[in-house]
Order: sequence, then C-alpha cells, then structure tokens
Amino acid sequence: MTTVLVIGGGIGGLTTAHELAECGVDVTVLEANDRFGGKARSMPIDDGPAALHGEHGFRFFPAFYRHVVETMARIPDGNGTVADNLVETEATLLASTTGPDRVAETGTPDSVRGWLEALRPAFADELPARDVHFLLERLAYLLTACEKRRAEELDDISWWEFTDAENRSPAFRDRLASTTQSLVALRPRAASARTMGTIYLQLLFGQLDPTRPTEQILNAPTNEAWIDPWIDHLENLGVDLRPNTAARSISFDGRRIDGVELADGTTISADEYVLAVPVDVAPTFVTPELARVAPELGRIERLETAWMNGIQFYLSVDLELSPGHQVYTDSPWALTSISQRQFWTDYDVDERGPDDVAGVLSVIASDWTTPGILYDRPARECTREEIAAEIWAQLRAHLHAAEPQLTDDVLVDWFLDPAIVETDGGVENRSPLLINTVGSLRNRPPADVGVENLVLAGDYVRTNSDLASMESANEAGRRAANAIRRRHGIPQRATIWELEEPVVFEPFKREDRFRYRLGLPHPAEVTQSLRSVTARLGGRS
Repeated sequence: MTTVLVIGGGIGGLTTAHELAECGVDVTVLEANDRFGGKARSMPIDDGPAALHGEHGFRFFPAFYRHVVETMARIPDGNGTVADNLVETEATLLASTTGPDRVAETGTPDSVRGWLEALRPAFADELPARDVHFLLERLAYLLTACEKRRAEELDDISWWEFTDAENRSPAFRDRLASTTQSLVALRPRAASARTMGTIYLQLLFGQLDPTRPTEQILNAPTNEAWIDPWIDHLENLGVDLRPNTAARSISFDGRRIDGVELADGTTISADEYVLAVPVDVAPTFVTPELARVAPELGRIERLETAWMNGIQFYLSVDLELSPGHQVYTDSPWALTSISQRQFWTDYDVDERGPDDVAGVLSVIASDWTTPGILYDRPARECTREEIAAEIWAQLRAHLHAAEPQLTDDVLVDWFLDPAIVETDGGVENRSPLLINTVGSLRNRPPADVGVENLVLAGDYVRTNSDLASMESANEAGRRAANAIRRRHGIPQRATIWELEEPVVFEPFKREDRFRYRLGLPHPAEVTQSLRSVTARLGGRS
C-alpha cells in the first residue's frame, strides 16, 4: 500500500488526506498545534466542558467557493453532511461615521431593476458618475481580456494603477481601499489587477447566479460545524492524525525525499510527502539542494504576507445588525464583522461560557499599519488589550444607530486570535496571510513540483481560486492528491473547477487572444488612450 506523510493539518493538508484516504492510501497527518484546521479552526476560550469558541476570523463562503463546499458535502454530520451547516446571508451593512448607513442585498435579484442594481459597485451612490462609469469600463476590460494578457500583463500592474485611483475622486480612493481590503485580503495599492479584478468579478457574478447561494456562513463555530466532524470522518477512513507533532526538517537525497525529522529528533518515512504548512513556514523546509532541483520552491520566500486577524466580542445583548456582513467603511483598521447568533440556530449560547452572554460579534481587522482613533497607533504597535479597546471604539463610532446600543456595559468578554503575540514593541503575528502582490504569480509554485515524491498543498499554491483562502487551500490539496494518484496509477481524480465567467464574453476573449499574439494592446486601452488625448485637446480650447 502507498504511504503518504502530510506535514500540516490545515485545510490543504486535510483535503489531501481526505482525497487519498478515499482511494485506500495509507495517510498520516502531522500537525504542530493541538487542533487541526489551520486558520479555519475555532478554539474554546476556556477549559470548561461547554466553552464558547473564538476564531482566527469568521468563515464565509461566497458562491465561487466550489471545491471546499463539495468536500463539506462528503463529510457526514448527524443525519446529513457538514454542507448542511451552511446558511445563506441576505444583506451587507455598510456602516459609516460620516453619512447614513446603507444596506446592500446579497440575495439573487428577482427583477430587471434588481439585476441592474447588483451590477453597480456597492459604494456607487457615494461616487461621481464618471467614477462609476470608469470602474464598470475597467471590469469590462477584464471580462474581455484573454488569460495570457491577464497573467502576463495585468499581474504586473496594481489594481490601484489599473483603476487610475490617483486621478479619481477621494471617495473613489477611500471606498476602493476600505471595501476591497475588508472583504478580501487584498490591498489595492499592492495587489495585482489580475487577482483583485478576478475576485471582484467572482463576487459580483455570485450574486447574479440563481443556481448557487451568493454567500454562506456556518451555523455554529467552525470546529463544531465543520472541522470536528471532518476529523472524525478522516479517522473512520483510517487516516493517522497526529496533533502536537511538529516537523523540523525534510531530508533530501538529491532526487527524492527520504524522511522527515520531527521536533523531538525522531524521523518518519513514507513513499510520498505533502508539504502543507503555511506560506511563512514553507521556506524553512526548503534546503538549497531542494531549491536547485525545484526552483519553484526557492521562490516561495519571495511571496509577501499581511495581517488579517479576528477578535470576538461576547455581549450581554443579541446585536443582530444585518443578516450578513457589516463593513465599517471609515474604520482605520478596515474592520468587518458578523453578528453570529442569528445564524447559530441550533447552537445554545446560553449554555456556554459566562452566564450573561447573549450575543457574539465576530470582527476581523485587515489593516494593522494605520493609526487608530483611540491610541493613534497602528495595531502592530499596540498591546492585546489596546487592540481590543481600539477595535471596540471603532465599532462604537460606526454603530451609533444600532439597537440595542453598543455601550461598554454590554461587553462581557473578548477573545483575540492567539496568533497575535505581545512583544516588547507591540505584537507579532504568528499566522500571517498571503497577499497577491504585483508580479507574485510567477513566485507561486504548482502543487506538483520537480521532486518525484513531494507535492505542495497550501493557499499559496497556484490555483484557479487564486485568492489566499480555504477555497484555494482545498483546491491545492486536490491538485496534490491528483499528482500522487497519477504517480501510483490510481484512476480516481479529484474534480478541479475553473472560475466561471459569462460565456457572452468569449468572442471578445478570442479576439483578444489573437491581438495578444500579435503584440497588440487590448481594444479598451486604445479607446482609453483616445479619450485621454481628446480630453487634453478639449482642455486647451
């Protein structure tokens, strides 16, 4: 029987194990932490028998998350599957400190007017008409650009440059930065136009697809709704799961991996090896010899990371807010949240944790370098207590119209992601997130690298999903499993989905493929250049 050793028990590693175990492969998964699930896991906030859970950040599943949802549909849970624990959101609250709050519906439109409204950016009402038109033109450019142009040209310019943000209105720049950075871990000034534009379109198309929910979240803390049933299922499939087992290094004989040394000094061997550790950890396993044989491994260290971590506030009131996300458009730390209890229909908060907890507000901070409003320091330079107080202050500044009121006396407790660790100069992040910067596509390795018994499974692997996420990690795990299956003649293959875009744009993409082969610009660039010339000439008259 083929034996496989998976280093890392996050979504990528567990997915690889799942796919291979279903084929009868003997799989062992090593996880350095005491809980599996990586960034997706939740954890009890105390040692009680029925403790409340804290999270690295709330989980949400937009419509284009096909790989991870399909895996969830194959994990038994009670009389159904884990996928049954997904519930659809209905609306996103855009909370502002400078103007009225607005609500953006996330359900599929049921009228022509609704469809037209869904096509407009969520923050369009705050922008000059020319900015809205220009952004729609930019999206049309993306939709009609061939894949090679996207990968070889648009990956080398930033979303900020692509959308001409410096020459747009201040409102355009503010909303472009706050909304995109909050909902997905992308920085408009740093992220490539290819990645940010593609994900922006996928989120938009998700709302227009009547066959799939626009956006879903879990009906309980992540481990209870997903990870724990998954672990049980993997054990039933025969997977050897080893928590608190850290790998120290990989032994490479110049052609093959021949063992993994653990932190306790022992060595484990297998036929195949899966490196499924986070992007910031992976380079520690790449020796110079490995990088010479597989140069893609040596380029992982060039990938950049940023901070996107969560905090949960446990409240004495059930603060429902909106039936979905809340985006705090003016928050210096780019906050988003979900008021959880309205979705946790079968999860009894009253029986867990402190007696007076009635609500859970789960918040993610995506900007850790901008000074706050309470301490005038970025989150990186604050203590954990100061981070909690600052986020609470930013929430209160935005939720002044909330009912019941978000006052200090309703705050029972909070739980900040334990990956945020205090140092002498502030905090460090032991679980940073990959960000797709300009030109980073060339540094992202495939799952199947040039080592005959090594594959990769992590959200930094080159995938169709592209974005650093549990969806991309799951797809990478499938690709890793497929590579091992091919090597050993196992016929089953895990399904890999392409990102879907409306077929009406295919003729335009075919035309652009021809133009790109001839070295010609995209037609929209020609049109834009003519407009710029016309505008300059008009300004002189």
